[in-house]
Amino acid sequence: MPVIPNHEGLIMSSQPETPFDSIENAHEYIRLLLETIAEARTDIAADLEAASEANADRRLEALRVVHYKLEKLEQHLHSSSRTLNDLRSLRRLLFEERAAPAVLKAEKGPEAA
Repeated sequence: MPVIPNHEGLIMSSQPETPFDSIENAHEYIRLLLETIAEARTDIAADLEAASEANADRRLEALRVVHYKLEKLEQHLHSSSRTLNDLRSLRRLLFEERAAPAVLKAEKGPEAA
């Protein structure tokens, strides 16, 4: 379990306190939201077809707005997913860089300290 100094120099645990405190869990949540949006878009597409056949102009226009908003939300979530991937990669890079000097000191022995 990595230990991270906070802005006051105190050491704090990086262990998540809730299921959404880690990058991986946030990424999983985004993935689930994307699945739900895909299902909703399928439902809306069917509703759009039914509304166009029924000549329900106001309903058709409202469904088009819903479809557009779902597309925008999906784009934002894909962007968020990529950002979370970047953050996860950067975190791994930073922790590996921090671990390397500690390993070198341990290999040299206590006289190197």
